[in-house]
Amino acid sequence: MRKVTYGAAVSLDGYLAGPGEAMDWLRFSLDTAEINQESWSGVDTILMGRKTYEFAARSGGAGGGPPEIKNYVFSRTLTHAPEWAELVHTDAATFVHKLKGTAGGNIFVMGGGELGSALLEAGVVDELDLNVHPLLLGDGAPMFRRIDSRVELKLIQCRQLAEQCVFLRYAVQARQH
Repeated sequence: MRKVTYGAAVSLDGYLAGPGEAMDWLRFSLDTAEINQESWSGVDTILMGRKTYEFAARSGGAGGGPPEIKNYVFSRTLTHAPEWAELVHTDAATFVHKLKGTAGGNIFVMGGGELGSALLEAGVVDELDLNVHPLLLGDGAPMFRRIDSRVELKLIQCRQLAEQCVFLRYAVQARQH
């Protein structure tokens, strides 16, 4: 079974982006690059929601990556996909559950609180990778939306990074209803 990881850089108060999609608070370092390389090792599939895709496109960061990486964009409103991705209109949790059962490498959920939370609540996320930045944004795009059941986590890795950031990796244990 393929591993699904939901990961992102996040403020200490749980935001992926600040008000107005602000990303000027992100801190980069050699540690961050090393963690990213480790996290992306073995990944052959990227999942993103519509808002993450649209933000990346506006920022000039949307693209397919290497041709061996399969990209899926989940949306109920988009009518066409970029040439480097497949558009998915069906239920994300059902789609990812089936995808996990197919042959292939690891699956990475790119940011996106709505998609990530829905997949986490559905029980298809195996790990959470968080690069926690030392600031409180107060508002913005939250990493987690409302989840209707408790999700137990087990800390796998905790690493202090340069720029006062902390990397946390958790294994998803079980959902409590």
